[in-house]
Amino acid sequence: MIIYIHGFASSGQGAKATLFREYFSSQGVEFIAPSLSNVPSLAIDTLEQIIESYIKFYKCKVSLMGSSLGGFYSIYLSQKYNLKAVLINPSIFPYDTLSHVPSPMTNFYDGSSFEWREEHYEALREYETADVNAENFMLLLQMGDESLDYRHAAQKFQDASLDIEEGGNHGYEGIERQFKNVEKFLV
Repeated sequence: MIIYIHGFASSGQGAKATLFREYFSSQGVEFIAPSLSNVPSLAIDTLEQIIESYIKFYKCKVSLMGSSLGGFYSIYLSQKYNLKAVLINPSIFPYDTLSHVPSPMTNFYDGSSFEWREEHYEALREYETADVNAENFMLLLQMGDESLDYRHAAQKFQDASLDIEEGGNHGYEGIERQFKNVEKFLV
C-alpha cells in the first residue's frame, strides 16, 4: 500500500496524486491519496490511523510518498513507523516557510478558504525529525523550486537516494519520468 501525502492547501485529488493514482492502478499496486485537514495535528492523526489500520488489520506493507508539506509529514511518519518514503520537493522547515502565508488561505484544488494561524505553523515543530534513517528515503528534487530551497533537503538527506534535477518547479515538472524509479524504490 502506498499512501500519497499532498502538500499545503492541496488535496488527494491534486495533479501529482492523480497521475500517481493512475500509474499505480495500471501496475496493480494499491495506492491512496487522502485529502487531509489543513490543521497539522488532524492531518497527522488521520495518517497515523490509516497507517496503523493497514499495518495491524490488513497486514499490509505500507510506503509513503509526500510532496512539499506532505514530504515533511512523510519524514515524521517514516521515522515513527520505519517506512520507506519518497519525498518530492519536501518542505524541511515548514514552520518557517509557512509562517508568511496570508490568512485566510485558498485551497488550490477546490478554491475553498481556510484559516492558517500561528498555532498551526508552530504546531509543525512537534513533528520535526532530527535524525533520519537515510536508507528509507528517496528524494526527488528540482533546483528550480520557487517555493523551497532544495539544498535544505539535499543536506538533511545527503546519505539517502537523491535525484536532483536542474530547472523544474515546486510542483515537480515531468514527474511521470520518475514513476518506474518510485515504484522500484517503494514496491
